[in-house]
Amino acid sequence: MFSEREDESLARSESLIAELLNEATKRGASAAEAGVSLDHGLSVTARMGEVETIEHHRNQGLGITVYFGQRKGSASTNDFSPRSLQETVAAACKIAQAAAEDAFAGLPDPACLAKEFPELDLYHPWELDAERAIGLTIECEDAARGYHPDITNSEGASLSTFQGLRALGNSLGFLHGYASSRHSLSCSVIGQRGDSMQRDDWWTAARDAAELEPPVQVGRRAAERTLRRLNAKRLTTRRCPVLYAADVATGLLGHFIGAIRGGNLYRKSSFLLNCLGQAIFPRFIHIHEAPHLKKALGSAPYDSEGVATRTRDLVRDGVLESYVLSTYSARRLGLETTGNAGGVHNLILDPGAADLPALLKSMGTGLFVTELMGQGINLVTGDYSRGAAGFWVEGGEILYPVEEITIAGNLREMFRNIAAVGNDVDLRGNTRTGSILIEGMTVAGN
Repeated sequence: MFSEREDESLARSESLIAELLNEATKRGASAAEAGVSLDHGLSVTARMGEVETIEHHRNQGLGITVYFGQRKGSASTNDFSPRSLQETVAAACKIAQAAAEDAFAGLPDPACLAKEFPELDLYHPWELDAERAIGLTIECEDAARGYHPDITNSEGASLSTFQGLRALGNSLGFLHGYASSRHSLSCSVIGQRGDSMQRDDWWTAARDAAELEPPVQVGRRAAERTLRRLNAKRLTTRRCPVLYAADVATGLLGHFIGAIRGGNLYRKSSFLLNCLGQAIFPRFIHIHEAPHLKKALGSAPYDSEGVATRTRDLVRDGVLESYVLSTYSARRLGLETTGNAGGVHNLILDPGAADLPALLKSMGTGLFVTELMGQGINLVTGDYSRGAAGFWVEGGEILYPVEEITIAGNLREMFRNIAAVGNDVDLRGNTRTGSILIEGMTVAGN
């Protein structure tokens, strides 16, 4: 539930949007859409037991897009004065009048706009003062630094709390806004044993601060992850199975979404071009979007155009069933929007029955990847090459940490060769997946 202050902010935002749309109509625009954002929060960082930064932030902004037929112009400002509103609309209209016509430009189909707004429980403000925030941040870092003598240095701990409101409206009659919150705590430390030095981290994030991992637990996990990487070795070049830890496996799904995103498809810059209805993954793979999960970090009742979000399958039984489209990209492709202007909402790869130890046993001998570096991805061809670190596994048991290696393959083959998905699902972001085991990739080392 909103407090009286949030209700007033929402009413003000909706009033501002109505003013912007009315001004656009007066200036001759055939259609328009506008958005207002208001947010505030607190961020604290500490290192070696001392406060490094304290930031209180409060932001506001509005933007408007106008259409003169098929010509489009946009402008934005953080000044909400009446004069600024008029000048912002005038600037958008001037841009539109000078723009070239685009046959695909325009507002969404009215039938696609959200008309029902489920309560998603996204707003949990954390009334945290700076003194308490400092205490929690230092407590987290102290837990990491004091965990073991081999933790010799720290990159610090950070706490962030955010709460804000977004409102959206257009000349088709859509007008709605809602509040949300997001809180996080992280820690990164350095360990040293002889000549070996490593760093690692851990973090927690949630809509509701009560659901964050305790500061001591975050610090200890950061320390544990750092210590297990000490005395890492390099590998000789080989081909072997690769198991992606859950928190790095999300990147594989990110590459998949990039390949089926409308912009890449209509530009013909995707290795999954014209693959709708084809088997991309093994039959046991089910990837879907669940935008209405309560409290989830990716939940939203509508996309950035006001198009209703909905639960839908992207991949079922391994077959690609849908793309990720905005109104514009859908029109370019001769399709309908999927409600993904601004991205996906709670992307989920259904987990299997095996936990992480069982996946290691299933892999037998291979590479367990816990960190990826670099951006060696070619979405046009699907070629994949990234720096990596992790652990070498034999007989289903971790033998030793490894570093300074590169893993390579082709995403189309990698997707087809997924052997298992773990039940160790990472819930800390917009993408939810367990660890992913892939049969046969090239590991380049010495």
